[in-house]
Amino acid sequence: MYENVLFQNAVPLLERDIKSGRLPRAILFSGGECCGKLTTALETARVISCAARSQGKTFGQWNCSCPSCQKHRALVSQNLMLLGPRDCTLEIKAAKKAFASSCALGDSHMNATRFLFLRSVRKLEARFSPILFAGSDKLSKIAALTSEIDELMEELDVEHELPEAKKVDELAQKISDACQKLEGDFLYDSIPILQIRNLSEWAHIGAAEGKKVIIIERAERMPEGARNALLKILEEPPEETLFILTTRARNAVMPTILSRVRTYNFSSRNLEQSKEIIDRVFHDGAECEIKNYLETFLPVTSESVSQVAKNFLAEILSGAIPDVSETIKKCGKFEPRILFKIFLDSILDFLRASFESAGGTQAALECKEHVQNCYNNVSTYNQGIQAALEELVRNVAGTNRRHAKQLKIA
Repeated sequence: MYENVLFQNAVPLLERDIKSGRLPRAILFSGGECCGKLTTALETARVISCAARSQGKTFGQWNCSCPSCQKHRALVSQNLMLLGPRDCTLEIKAAKKAFASSCALGDSHMNATRFLFLRSVRKLEARFSPILFAGSDKLSKIAALTSEIDELMEELDVEHELPEAKKVDELAQKISDACQKLEGDFLYDSIPILQIRNLSEWAHIGAAEGKKVIIIERAERMPEGARNALLKILEEPPEETLFILTTRARNAVMPTILSRVRTYNFSSRNLEQSKEIIDRVFHDGAECEIKNYLETFLPVTSESVSQVAKNFLAEILSGAIPDVSETIKKCGKFEPRILFKIFLDSILDFLRASFESAGGTQAALECKEHVQNCYNNVSTYNQGIQAALEELVRNVAGTNRRHAKQLKIA
């Protein structure tokens, strides 16, 4: 049970509650980035649905051959619903590299890395279930793209013999490119109320067998309407349905939701533990934190993006107008979209020096709101990045003028 969750102190507590039958119908996994919350949530979904338990056998083992465990391992179970914002494409690229390398070398990791790559793609695809997007005007476009990904994936599926290494690399690259488009064009940065309502209807329909599990990532990112809709479900959760919420900021989760879930706290991995996970999962000897390893698959380094952000901000504060088109170009067109977040976070970091004075503090707080609005305009309201950044330039410049140019760069 939980054999593929490494160095996580929440696991023994989960095992105890599952074996004793004391696991409630709504739980929350709280912890920082890249600490294994999603992996543990997916494993929990598999373990509680394992058919071996009803047969009085040892249940929940990773290599269990029951039909339920096979479907959950492949992330194709009809009893699993996954939603919420996540930067999936970097993991897909890392898994793609491991898979293609193993095929090129013909080493013993080929099947493991193939499985890793397929799962990484399905972690993204699962967020685009037609059930979640029912009633959305984006459904037909999403369906066309997921169908394209599924057709490409079929040739690499574990049921088929792998093609030659060059063909594997080509297929995996096409899948990775399509996934980046799927995530960039259609994955919401917050959880829409429509998806909460749709999953509520789905949750109240009894499962043919096993238990239904709903995993909601980044629960702190839900707007008020979605939070209230979820709260109604959690007040009387359906029988045989488990809700697993994850968060990086427990204090940002609605208190009334917190009162209806049991929290399992996840610890951060140290450098040695991160190195071992990278080696065991991606078969790479990189010596860094998991987050930093995944960021090596960005088309533009985070350091480069931060420098562009610093120059962008410096021009605004000097009274000049930055070339927004050139900024976007230097940042790889902000694809994948995590680059846009790195860019905006860097602007906020560089404004820290403004907090040295009262006037600077007020100006910096206004700019923080401008930056947040810029991000929301792109990620939630689908405004183009160029238009959003041009608006940000105007807003920051206006704030700087009103506060007698008290904004400073750290």
